[in-house]
Formats: sequence, structure tokens, C-alpha cells
Amino acid sequence: MHPIEQTTELLRVEGLKKVFRSGQSDLVLFENLSFRVRKGEMLAIVGESGAGKSTLLHILGALDSASAGDVYCAAMKLRSLSDDAAAEFRNRQIGFVWQFHYLLPEFTAVENVAMPLLMRGHNKSEAEQEARRWLREVGLEDRAGHRSGELSGGEQQRVALARALITHPQLLMADEPTGDLDTRTAELVFELISRLHREHGLTSLIVTHNMDFARRCDRVLRMAAGRVEELRPEALPA
Repeated sequence: MHPIEQTTELLRVEGLKKVFRSGQSDLVLFENLSFRVRKGEMLAIVGESGAGKSTLLHILGALDSASAGDVYCAAMKLRSLSDDAAAEFRNRQIGFVWQFHYLLPEFTAVENVAMPLLMRGHNKSEAEQEARRWLREVGLEDRAGHRSGELSGGEQQRVALARALITHPQLLMADEPTGDLDTRTAELVFELISRLHREHGLTSLIVTHNMDFARRCDRVLRMAAGRVEELRPEALPA
């Protein structure tokens, strides 16, 4: 992939609101969220548990819909997409990494990484060749034949990262990608995400409780009391 022009806007969020029905009343998780994300940025989303960080990420990734407001990705209005078009958008434009790896336990690492290409109709040999290349990118080429249960937590998350990126998405969306890992392993996984972000010209949105990781992103959005504010990374508490 070629380097992406840093000033080009990729995501635009306008007046976003999410309301959940709770018994006889409405719970407003957040409202009037507006911000923009440029191509090539690494954006951290922080906030207390329950602030709506994961829900926001799901809306930005077309996995959930907002109660009001709009999300535009490369000028495409996500709310106007049909279910099939939204699925196509997710499959082609976004790589998702979650706190839990969601690897299929009956398959090997290379088969798990190849799965998105197989679902697109690529032949098995071609898909697994590309999967091995991505396992090499994340330092796990020698573990290609191991099933997920034979891998450590950090290795499982690296396999999940390779699976997320094998389709060459524009956007990487990661929800607490280091949340289940010990401190040293979390550091290694975050460093890997940072390197792949740079080398593949990604735009990355990372939900995290780890303030040290958030400080190393280009920008930080903090969600609190149903609102969002932008902070300078260096202004985050230690």
C-alpha cells in the first residue's frame, strides 16, 4: 500500500446519539457526538466503563446503528446502506480486533487467518499463501500449523490481528485489544499494532483503558457523561 495523505478526511461523525430502552424509560448513552478522523491517524478512544466506547466503535464500523446523527466514511453515509451493503462495507473497508480473539478452535492459525479470503471466494492455496505472509508479518510464521488452544494469549491476539488485516482494510478498529494480556505481552501487541499501522497506511481507532498506550496515539477522544472531548495525548494522566 502507498502512504496515505495525512490531511485527507476518512471518517466524519455528526451529531451522533445512542439511546437504549430500559424498562419504561430511555437511557441516553451519548448524544451530539461530532468529530473527524483523517486518513493515517491513530486515534485512541478512552473513558470509564459504561461510557459507550464499544458502542461508538460498533456504530462507526456499521455493526450497530445510531439513534440519531450520521457517520460518513470516505463521503459514504453509513446509515443509508442496506444490510448487504453494510456487510460489504465492513468486509472490504474495516479490520476488527476485539479484546477476545474469537479464533475458531478447530482450525489452525493459518486457516483462521485465511478465513476472510476463503469467504470472498479465493481458492484455498492462494488464501493460505497470503495468510502465511501475514503470519510472518506478525512474527508467527512458525506457528502456522498450531490450533488456537496451542497458542499463548499474545500469540492468539497476533493471529487475530493478521486475520483482521489480510483483506487490506482502510480502517483498523480495535476494542481493548490488549485488555486480556499481561503487561509485557500487551506492550508487544501494542507495538505490533503501531508498526502495522505505519507500514500499511492504516487509519486506526483504538478503544483502550491503557493511558500509556493512548498517549502514544496521534489523538485522544475521551467519552464521559454522554459527551466526547478531544485531549492532547501528552495531557493524559499517568
